Amino acid sequence: MTTIVSPTTKPSKPKNEQAASAATNDTPITEEELKKKETPITISDVLRLKKATNEYLTETDENVYKIDFVHFRIRDMKTNKVLFEVQRDPDDEDEAIDGGDTSAGRFVQYRFPPAFLKLKQVGALVGFKVGNREVKSFRMVERHFFRDQLIKSFDFDFGFCPPDTTNSIEHIYDMPEIDSKQIKEMIAHPYETKSDSFYFVDNQLIMHKKATYAFDLA
Repeated sequence: MTTIVSPTTKPSKPKNEQAASAATNDTPITEEELKKKETPITISDVLRLKKATNEYLTETDENVYKIDFVHFRIRDMKTNKVLFEVQRDPDDEDEAIDGGDTSAGRFVQYRFPPAFLKLKQVGALVGFKVGNREVKSFRMVERHFFRDQLIKSFDFDFGFCPPDTTNSIEHIYDMPEIDSKQIKEMIAHPYETKSDSFYFVDNQLIMHKKATYAFDLA
């Protein structure tokens, strides 16, 4: 069974980060402090991080909902050109599609052309399976950094996902305006642009994925 969480004709928009921050404690927190936290890590916690993490904030077995990503596509919304796509059969039990970290499938390196940094809007289509437990409130917070400077932050709500389903949703990213000097720096220093993708169910962190980016593809 396939459940469309949000139709691609009306893709979801990221929530305003300033509004989200206004409702949280803006006091900075470190990765080390979060690892020592005795209560579950929440959305407001990760919004207080001021740089990309060095390690993961979750163990792989914390994904008790058995959420498994099977399709990922990035396209330029203006031209509809597909910039990156990887997909596997949802029934395939092998490693998840975003495997760069072969032990956990939680890390990926992206290479894009320099023109990627000047795009106005991109769409990221995600397909994922859910295990035998319903997911009442599935949400992702994704934060992008260059040399410990926050470039952009997104907050997407997947909504309710029934058990034993394959779901798809397309997130629309309004790309930030980056000045020409910083664009040159990001191109000149591949993989120093990093992102953390934090996945929550009922405001409790269950998955953490990481990525690095190079903008040198001809």
